[in-house]
Amino acid sequence: MQHPSSLKIEDYTYDLPDDRIAAYPLQERDASKLLIYSSGNIEEDVYRNIANHIPENSLLVFNQTKVVNARLLFKKDTGGLIEIFCLEPHSQYPEIQTALLQKNKVWWNCMVGGASKWKQGMLLSVQHTAPDFTLQAAIVERQSGSFTIEFTWDADLTFAEVLHYIGKVPIPPYLHRESEKSDEQRYQTIYAKEEGSVAAPTAGLHFTDTVFKSFETKHIDKAFVTLHVGAGTFKPVKSETMDGHDMHTEWIEIEASAIEKLLQHAGNIIAVGTTSMRTLESLYWIGAKLLMGIKPEGDVAITQWEPYELKTEATVTEALQAIADYLVANNMQRLVTRTQILIAPGYKCRVINGLVTNFHQPQSTLLLLVAAITNNNWRTIYNHALNNDYRFLSYGDGSLIWAD
Repeated sequence: MQHPSSLKIEDYTYDLPDDRIAAYPLQERDASKLLIYSSGNIEEDVYRNIANHIPENSLLVFNQTKVVNARLLFKKDTGGLIEIFCLEPHSQYPEIQTALLQKNKVWWNCMVGGASKWKQGMLLSVQHTAPDFTLQAAIVERQSGSFTIEFTWDADLTFAEVLHYIGKVPIPPYLHRESEKSDEQRYQTIYAKEEGSVAAPTAGLHFTDTVFKSFETKHIDKAFVTLHVGAGTFKPVKSETMDGHDMHTEWIEIEASAIEKLLQHAGNIIAVGTTSMRTLESLYWIGAKLLMGIKPEGDVAITQWEPYELKTEATVTEALQAIADYLVANNMQRLVTRTQILIAPGYKCRVINGLVTNFHQPQSTLLLLVAAITNNNWRTIYNHALNNDYRFLSYGDGSLIWAD
């Protein structure tokens, strides 16, 4: 594969007027517009009818991660506000779920708004009633651009429950507004299950029970994976070329039963969302490495450039079967690891045949992913959307893209 390290991010920009960014979702989830792209051709419909554009016996793969209320506001004694944005658990925890189930104390890696006003040794606190408890925050360590924060609380609650009671929905910064009560429901998919994301897998926001019933009628199957979306999904590419960009890592989790479904539908798999696509494509490389005798152990199973540098001729079926065999041999029901995969032009899709996704920000790694799956024909899609009143970004419209 062509190595994308020399790609210039300026080649992946377009003019996105503020009035094209959807600040709020439509009243009905499945009423959003749907652009269907295949080999340079474009059709239009709405999400309610998406089953009409998907072949029978296909498999749609959804990311079942659940957004946590990751924004915490603390008031100093002087009255000044400090905002703590919980990014991911400290490395002492083996996975996000373990950290969220901690009681009384937990360490978390965070971004801090107003950090200059928070002196080392200063303890911040916020009180909650019904249930009654106090949450306190202290700086453990300062890193470049983030902090390790120790949270403590005086109630028999998990940290997930603490976030639920005190935290706010972390809607994207480009919406330029505060979160509202309606966001608690609408910035969450209807099938959200595994808590851990600080951003929604937004392609899934359009799906409803009505849409799922239309899949059953057409014998379209569903599978669920988990990729916990971090704030890195909003991280702009600031380097001139991709060689200078450090791709963020993300937790992924896949049940053995989902691997079996993937094996049954190889060649007819559609990822719902870029997060699902990154999970599925990471699975191929994990399986390929297993076939080379490399186990998915350590901090990150797939690093940023591995898909462009590993030499393998493994088929999708062989790679997925290697994971299935690995789980059986180790008496495991699921695979939990981290991926740093960067999908950019030059990448050849291994597992997925199609992608359901929203319209993404200029100069983002998400736009690079769309460019990769369309063989760099992303401008055809985006120009059509801009010229035909499509709504952009998290609460906007979306597309069904068949891999070129």
